Amino acid sequence: MDEKKYAKLEQEISPKIPILRNVLTAFLTGGTICLIGQVISIFYMTYFDFTERTSSNPTVATMIFIAMLLTGFGQYKKIGQFGGAGAAVPITGFGNAVVSSAIEHKSEGYVLGVGGNMFKLAGSVILFGVASAFIVALIKTILVKLGVVSW
Repeated sequence: MDEKKYAKLEQEISPKIPILRNVLTAFLTGGTICLIGQVISIFYMTYFDFTERTSSNPTVATMIFIAMLLTGFGQYKKIGQFGGAGAAVPITGFGNAVVSSAIEHKSEGYVLGVGGNMFKLAGSVILFGVASAFIVALIKTILVKLGVVSW
């Protein structure tokens, strides 16, 4: 069988990917997660006297905590199957990755299994997040000292 016949056969057999449906569900899922985050942020600003700027840290922590709870109860997997990247890209995907890894290695024990594997995926995210924040802060400090910008 030559390459052209194989490519044609593969195209006929392969299932059609519903790209528009996938994009729409990812958009709706990610948008819903962001809407929930905004509601939590407004809650912190209203009831705990946070400003718009200071409410972001507890909002992020709350969103990660909610995602971790949903993962522990087996519900975030359903959200991820429906929403695809819309559930994986927001910060809730980070919480899901940490807890999923911990649950997967629970049988190996709490120290070597859960503790050792919990930050396997998340560790690189934390490392590069801290490193890039340091570089951006360093550039900002240099630009402020040189008088190029004033923040």
